[in-house]
Amino acid sequence: MNTVTIINIGDELLLGQVVNTNASAMAKMLTEAGFEVTHTVVVGDSREDIWQTVDSAMHSSAITLLTGGLGPTKDDITKKLLCDYFGSELVESEVALENVRRIFAMRGFELTPVNRAQALVPRCCEVLNNDLGTAPCMWFGLTPSPSPVGEGDGMRGANTPLSRGRGVGGKAVLVSLPGVPFEMEWLMQNRVIPKLQETFQTETIINKNILVQGIGESFLSDLIEPWELALPECIRLAYLPVAGMVKLRLTCRIAPDTPDIPDIPELLQGLYALAGQYIVGEDCETLAELVHKTLTERGLTLATAESCTGGTIASQLTAQAGASAYFRGGIIAYSNEVKECALGVQHSTLEAHGAVSEETVREMVEGVRKRLRADLAIATTGIAGPDGGTKEKPVGTVWIAVADATHTEAQLLNFPGRRRQQNIDRTVNQAFSMLIKLLCRKD
Repeated sequence: MNTVTIINIGDELLLGQVVNTNASAMAKMLTEAGFEVTHTVVVGDSREDIWQTVDSAMHSSAITLLTGGLGPTKDDITKKLLCDYFGSELVESEVALENVRRIFAMRGFELTPVNRAQALVPRCCEVLNNDLGTAPCMWFGLTPSPSPVGEGDGMRGANTPLSRGRGVGGKAVLVSLPGVPFEMEWLMQNRVIPKLQETFQTETIINKNILVQGIGESFLSDLIEPWELALPECIRLAYLPVAGMVKLRLTCRIAPDTPDIPDIPELLQGLYALAGQYIVGEDCETLAELVHKTLTERGLTLATAESCTGGTIASQLTAQAGASAYFRGGIIAYSNEVKECALGVQHSTLEAHGAVSEETVREMVEGVRKRLRADLAIATTGIAGPDGGTKEKPVGTVWIAVADATHTEAQLLNFPGRRRQQNIDRTVNQAFSMLIKLLCRKD
């Protein structure tokens, strides 16, 4: 089995100063390519800690991927450590040097001795050219000697594959990548994964996402337990709860010599028989993605009027490429004055019922749909917290409305917690769910 350990290096990751997005991005790309990620590790800029982590990974996984520590400054120690670990010596790579020269010329800078040192790599590695930056990507397929931690006193069989690795035919590799996310992602997609697929025989991996809304994780588990227990052994079911919804992920791993492939659509019939009333969509990671896909396919337009969600609905939609095909625009109507002048909410409505009310949210959604000339609209108004509530309308009181040209629907939500972001996220997911259900009724 082609197991992978991901090691992300940097004190800034351990201290929480930088969010480690590299691990999740790498794991997703590797899984989609047919590899199994078994460990992700964050380690600080300590030679001893990095050495121990690398050594453990090299003797337990077929593939070890590192990010970080490859820059020109003194605290970037990965390259020298790998040179010692593999019992090699640093040499100037013509491939890497030409790339550094190209990057500096493109930026209009003069190449300095410090930056020229970026072209130094262990003699035993293969350089995978980094088109987006000066830090080289290095591929090792060698056998480390059992030297004490930190000594790096040589290699045993310097040109042979790692016999103790778990790759097909005894292969095992280590790949060191820069930690800059956009450089790492480009290298993974264009250099590392293609080369890994040439080196290792990969499984076929089928992932199926089912978006469930309106039932808690534990209740859902009880409801579909008979179906889950009957799944084939090659299929794993994961429950992934997020704000106000649950994502079910079916993962099917199929070895190259597997004679029978499970019929996923047929298996899902049993799931729909038990929980169909709660299923809002398939094959999307989020409800925002499902809305994006549905509106694009149907050629319908959407506008948003947001108060308590502060533009989060519009942000999640416009974060996806192609949103301009359906998203007309959004109005963040945080004050009552803006609700009146921008959305057409009646002053008398606000006086009589308040900003957080069914009457107000209905006028908001109908106003934004008409003023922005959209087929559909979403509106939110509420008290996200942690303060601002009253006895009649405590923190967590939210009204949502969706509308088309002939129908407006409003819903009251009462969230129990005072956590502001959690209440916003739940409101957004519920709004998307209401819109999807409105579209289903139009079918």
